[in-house]
Amino acid sequence: MKNITILGATGTIGINTLNVLKQHRHEFEVIALTAHRQVERLEALCLEWSPRYAVMADSNAAEQLQQRLTKKTKKNPPVQVLSGTEGLTFVASLPEVDIVMAAIVGSAGLLPTLAAAQAGKRVLLANKEALVMSGQLFMDAVRQHGAELLPIDSEHNAVFQCLPPAFKISHPPPLKTGDSSSNPLKGEEKIQNPNSKIQNMAAGGLDEIGVSRILLTASGGPFRTHSIEQLHDVTPSQACAHPNWKMGRKISVDSATMMNKGLEVIEAHWLFATQPKNIEVVLHPQSIIHSMVEYIDGSVLAQLGNPDMRTPIAHALAWPKRISSGVRRLNLVDIARLDFEAVDFARFPCLQLAYDAMSAGGTTTTILNAANEIAVQAFLQERLRFTAIPKVIETTLSRLSGRMADFLETILEDDARARKLALSVISEQ
Repeated sequence: MKNITILGATGTIGINTLNVLKQHRHEFEVIALTAHRQVERLEALCLEWSPRYAVMADSNAAEQLQQRLTKKTKKNPPVQVLSGTEGLTFVASLPEVDIVMAAIVGSAGLLPTLAAAQAGKRVLLANKEALVMSGQLFMDAVRQHGAELLPIDSEHNAVFQCLPPAFKISHPPPLKTGDSSSNPLKGEEKIQNPNSKIQNMAAGGLDEIGVSRILLTASGGPFRTHSIEQLHDVTPSQACAHPNWKMGRKISVDSATMMNKGLEVIEAHWLFATQPKNIEVVLHPQSIIHSMVEYIDGSVLAQLGNPDMRTPIAHALAWPKRISSGVRRLNLVDIARLDFEAVDFARFPCLQLAYDAMSAGGTTTTILNAANEIAVQAFLQERLRFTAIPKVIETTLSRLSGRMADFLETILEDDARARKLALSVISEQ
């Protein structure tokens, strides 16, 4: 019996995780469930799963949950209700927890996900921002504390499945950046050689197992065939109507701009210890091939499956074994064809911004992510045009220089600075 904490239980990944767990109740016990403000949804999950802990990121929501559970059970609530970042990090690092599903969307998931890594858990990583914001720091924590890191994004999970069975994400050595005790870095220090870390990534990474390239597939979202002129008047409802996947609103918009794919490129850079030039994005409208790995002998291995997040979730829950996920079997005859296209960076400038930020290194990717979160929120609130999202990100990046990302405080500072600046840029639109 494995014990699990689900960070972000009311979101798409959290619900899909619980769906898989329903099929294997004799193998897993839910210890803790968390949510942001979805009180009614988390209440229903608590009544169904009876976890020991329930955490609301919002303290007012936690009070409401406590009252509702007390009223519903007519006695003290069957679960202990906690709140805030402290509550999230507490349930992510509980000694009795074996597995942490890190599915909180956005930068809010960074601290509890990092806490899970520092506690040596098996971390099922669905939160891109943990690596986008603090790649080096997070991977160091995984290595130093003996955590297991398994990707949940369908693309990275596909890459992992296409790598040799002996490959483990936590095994590549730390980057050769010098001894911090003899050469301390100050938080305000600007990046002197932003590419130095990236150039060291090859050592101990995919090169040593004969991998020449990672091919991340992308559906192209709902606007793959739209002209750039048509994108000017796109509405939030149109942007959230993904043709293949069921996702939350923020991630759906990221998919429409292809910033989601840009964040995945950065994530792949850290997960698989490979240089940016070895990560290529290919448009694949059917979303059947989830990603591919090219080897130096010319072989290309691909992972195929219906577009359903329960497949990577089940894979990571049971790894290295396999368990049923409930996903419909793939019928290649019905699909009949698989199409591929090159990415048009003029149509999807967010992807190029992500590549540029990754090459710059340091907190530049933190700034990229923060500006994107603010811009997407403004778009969903109909305060910003769809085509202005990359403009806000680019302007924020041009006005705020990245710094060395060796300290969590520096990362959080630049995240806050970028958000404030992005709001100012939006007011100028």
